[in-house]
Amino acid sequence: MSKNDKFAISPTRQENYPEWYQQVIKASDLAENSDVRGCMVIKPWGFSIWENMQRILDGMFKETGHVNAYFPLLIPLSFLEKEAEHVKGFAKECAVVTHHRLEAKEGGGLQPAGKLEEPFIIRPTSETIIGSSYSKWVKSYRDLPLLINQWANVMRWEMRTRLFLRTTEFLWQEGHTVHATKEEAIEETLRMLDVYEKFAHDTMAMPVIKGAKTSDERFPGAVDTYSIEALMQDGKALQAGTSHFLGRNFSKASNIKFLNKEGVEEFAWTTSWGASTRLIGGLIMTHSDDNGLVLPPKLAPCHVVIIPIYKSDAERGEILSFCNALKEALVAQKYNDAKIICSIDDRDMRGGEKAWQHIKKGVPIRLEIGARELSANSLFMGQRDKDPRDKVVIGRVEFVKKITQILDEIQVNLFNRARKYRDENIKKINSLKEFEEYFREDSGFALSHWNEAAIGHEALAKLKVTPRCIPIDGEREDGKCIFTGKDSKQRILFAKAY
Repeated sequence: MSKNDKFAISPTRQENYPEWYQQVIKASDLAENSDVRGCMVIKPWGFSIWENMQRILDGMFKETGHVNAYFPLLIPLSFLEKEAEHVKGFAKECAVVTHHRLEAKEGGGLQPAGKLEEPFIIRPTSETIIGSSYSKWVKSYRDLPLLINQWANVMRWEMRTRLFLRTTEFLWQEGHTVHATKEEAIEETLRMLDVYEKFAHDTMAMPVIKGAKTSDERFPGAVDTYSIEALMQDGKALQAGTSHFLGRNFSKASNIKFLNKEGVEEFAWTTSWGASTRLIGGLIMTHSDDNGLVLPPKLAPCHVVIIPIYKSDAERGEILSFCNALKEALVAQKYNDAKIICSIDDRDMRGGEKAWQHIKKGVPIRLEIGARELSANSLFMGQRDKDPRDKVVIGRVEFVKKITQILDEIQVNLFNRARKYRDENIKKINSLKEFEEYFREDSGFALSHWNEAAIGHEALAKLKVTPRCIPIDGEREDGKCIFTGKDSKQRILFAKAY
């Protein structure tokens, strides 16, 4: 990048990455801060991306036998108290409802009244309230497995918030399943981890590393937690989805029992798994550039925007007729099991200004059509995965024929580019000194030998680095933990993280 380069987003990623992130969200009209502290308003363009994520993930869940249900927003405090590790893990993030009405104050204004006998917690997650229902539904091994997901909002009282990445209220899905055996529950946990990995790779074009969490990073109350970890363009990791094997901890807390085939009553085995609107933050930071948002076609609310350019009303009519016919030919086709989405931007403003708005919003393909293109039956095409200045002329018939191929090429290109960056920023580190130097001066993924005795090591706290996961596909090799010198069987993944 030279000093003379000009970009749509200021500051650039190199100049101030956190502010660049906020400006991309603003320029692409994804979301804004709410008047409620720590909460966000997801605007139509941003919510359309979430709807596409939801639609695709929901289909993947149903293909694996899951169905949707809905459970209450409010959880009795006593429910959380049943599982000690769970309440300990979420206590500082809970929002508590203590009253059920308002009344007028003397001198004006309102005040809470009608104190509740038992406070309610606004759900930070739903294991306990769902477990209460499951304890009524599950009676026999014939009722199992119980495979349910819900799409909902949750609240976690965050001190430092950032749009999509960490907000007080956010949207997510949470799966909660019940099984007759430990083996079936573990299989479910890993199956859903694979679903998240496939979604990240195939739909988000975001490469991830899947693995098990170390004991200090597990979900509160879980026996094992697994995650997919992605590397953002500033070298920090993003936990993009988690899947938890809960053992019998929550079934015992919620009294989920069943009669097995031998007629003996036993506690069930449970799992939970989830992904949230944090994925949109990951999407932004994986692909976007200094000109704004970059969207993989499989998640774009609009695949193709057509920008008519004309100098007179007579010319306008001819060009718009051409554009409408082109749009009809495009939307008649399918991409990623849904219709191709195409819009015509005929607003009363300069073509260049309109083009830049769509560049900043990440629309995969821009077509500019004027008198020259009309006479030649051609299109002036720009792709969002390329420099905005790199536009090409393509015949109308050829474009219509190749539209799905072009979208696929953009999707693959974005994944390969992100994977190349990720792979170039993974380093094997063999000593504590090298580890400290790496994270003082740089960021990225580090693969180092580790032993559980290193939990809480002062170097990790000082560098603000955490163990991200023990890679499932990682190479097994004997070594010595770089923090304690104790035996290690495998390198694990470290990074600074969101």
